[in-house]
Amino acid sequence: MDRVSSFDEPLKKLLGGATAKVMAEHLDLHTVGDLLHHYPRRYEERGKLTALADLPLDEHVTVVAQVADARILMFNNGRGKRLEVTLTDGSGRLQLVFFGHGVHKPHKELLPGRQAMFAGKVSVFNRKMQLAHPTYQLLDASGADEATEAVDAFAGRLLPIYPACKQLDSWRIAKAVDAVLPSAQDAVDPLPASLREGRGFTPLPEALLKVHRPQTKADIEDAKARLKWDEAFVLQVALARRRYADTQLPAVARRPVEGGLLDAFDAKLPFTLTEGQEKVSKEIFDDLATEHPMHRLLQGEVGSGKTMVALRAMLTAVDAGGQAAMLAPTEVLAQQHHRSITEMMGELAEGGLLGGSEQGTKVVLLTGSMGAAARRQALLDLVTGEAGIVIGTHALIEDKVQFHDLGLVVVDEQHRFGVEQRDALRSKGKQPPHLLVMTATPIPRTVAMTVFGDLETSVLDQLPAGRSPIASHVVPAKDKPHFLARAWERVREEVENGHQAYVVCPRIGDEAEEDGKGAKKAKAKKAAPDEDPEKRPPLAVLEVADELRKGALAGLSVEVLHGRMHPDEKDDVMRRFAAGDVDVLVATTVIEVGVNVPNATAMVIMDADRFGVSQLHQLRGRVGRGSAPGLCLLVSEAHEASPARARLSAVAATLDGFELSRIDLEQRREGDVLGQAQSGVRSSLRMLTVIDDEEVIAAAREEAVAIVAADPELEHLPELRTVLAALLDKEREEYLDKG
Repeated sequence: MDRVSSFDEPLKKLLGGATAKVMAEHLDLHTVGDLLHHYPRRYEERGKLTALADLPLDEHVTVVAQVADARILMFNNGRGKRLEVTLTDGSGRLQLVFFGHGVHKPHKELLPGRQAMFAGKVSVFNRKMQLAHPTYQLLDASGADEATEAVDAFAGRLLPIYPACKQLDSWRIAKAVDAVLPSAQDAVDPLPASLREGRGFTPLPEALLKVHRPQTKADIEDAKARLKWDEAFVLQVALARRRYADTQLPAVARRPVEGGLLDAFDAKLPFTLTEGQEKVSKEIFDDLATEHPMHRLLQGEVGSGKTMVALRAMLTAVDAGGQAAMLAPTEVLAQQHHRSITEMMGELAEGGLLGGSEQGTKVVLLTGSMGAAARRQALLDLVTGEAGIVIGTHALIEDKVQFHDLGLVVVDEQHRFGVEQRDALRSKGKQPPHLLVMTATPIPRTVAMTVFGDLETSVLDQLPAGRSPIASHVVPAKDKPHFLARAWERVREEVENGHQAYVVCPRIGDEAEEDGKGAKKAKAKKAAPDEDPEKRPPLAVLEVADELRKGALAGLSVEVLHGRMHPDEKDDVMRRFAAGDVDVLVATTVIEVGVNVPNATAMVIMDADRFGVSQLHQLRGRVGRGSAPGLCLLVSEAHEASPARARLSAVAATLDGFELSRIDLEQRREGDVLGQAQSGVRSSLRMLTVIDDEEVIAAAREEAVAIVAADPELEHLPELRTVLAALLDKEREEYLDKG
């Protein structure tokens, strides 16, 4: 069998259809190679007991523990049977429950003193952690002579515990790995021999054997060091090649012009730029002045003045005879940017109009929902060059849109756009335009190196003068209902003091229009008081707004904003809210980015545990934008000891986005952060944890840059080319799936 094809062998050929189907559907494992790269999450030593004290709620876990006690209880007047087993280890206790016919076998086998491996989902019942109907495998066969050999073979071994799912336990995955392990010999080694030997790495086939079936702890360390390097290195080579290809492209240098638009704009600014804004602007201007395209990521805290920096870059491009396009992820945000940029520019945004400035240029908006006439005029202004600046949504990428001379593309909230969408907009220029990507989601350095590795990075970490502090508190609605009542009183107080408030909900509500039956179900299911909040549907904008109008906020002007509204309706609500005619805006996360209403001082986030850390941080950044202090209340029914509540406490404890992005990454690991940011990357990281492996990533980046500089086409490294092709195919395929 040739070296690649055994890794491409479908699992169903080796494991049988049922197991292969579960692996494909629940673990995204399809081939022998996928399974060999499905590494153990951790290892149990024979006899070593897992800390029961550290079990995570709501996760599938595997524990090794000893039976302390087992008893059968009757309920339902003796008609029902329940077996309760208490497990123990040095750190804590855990209850197992089995019901009905499922009690007989465990009752015979799970005797006090016996040790076993148990797998199940951790839940809480009567304030105690429990596993209901776990699967288990006995680890001792006391009294059964014929099993002593098996026990001896088992003793002293390191047991791999695999990331598992409800349908497939860790030890079943281990058996499947045994079946495919011989194929590890066919692994294509991506590391150049000189690098592998220079750094003393274990050969790849050996690393795969050691990670799945280690004899010693040193085996595990060896294997991990090698496999992490492979992932970091292959990814960094892909990024280095993308950067190298970009440096080979020609671009028109766009240099500032004395006495042009930028000078006129700077002269009328009512404040001075922060030191950070000056420094980042210089980096951008230096890039714009070169003859290959700028690729820069500008990350800055919510409200750190990124838009100001981007606008000055756009004005420079216009001064130099080009046009600038700003791409926003939503219509609300595109309209907001258009409004704030035309306000900042004043008469400079009225080029060619009466009362406009001599140096001015037209600033146009282009979104999918514009009327035909306005759209025609905008397209005409772009193609003639009349409009120097255009702000729009995905509508800018469409084929019909043509520019006179596109010089700079600014992408706002990069994590909403794939690489391909950036490329589509870049192809609009006669030559590739310069590219500035902005994000208000702070990104730890390692993630920036990994996910946005094809971009140079600038960071704005100072807030402009005049921004107010935001106080954040968790409101435990289930344990302390009076706290929620107090939250609504605080909203009233803010409104009475002349301010406004946001209320954010995870869902729109009234799904009847969308799916016919869904709403009735959702409405009927209005969570019983003692029901697990996870089981009920998330709170919805329409229902919450309705309840607030009738109850806690009666008499105030309460309006809704969500993605199913007609764009004109959305814009109207936002305008009235910005003008101060609406007291309270009940919205979905459409307000997450870019909405700027300085008079809004309070935000109540309902079911806050349903949002990610960086999303909560983004939302919170909508208040405290003026001179009055901001208030953010995170309402949750999550259990006090749950990871969800720990997340909310972390958000309430700090306003530092970089600190939060680190916490977010540690809690979720990289899944979401990488998954949203760049198609394909996530699927290739199995061993590398972006948060912990900064040295590996930095060193791999250095090696990758050197290798690509010496051999851009990798002509002398066929194995590396093969592995890279597989990674990039996967990335392209995932992009197409999403598209």
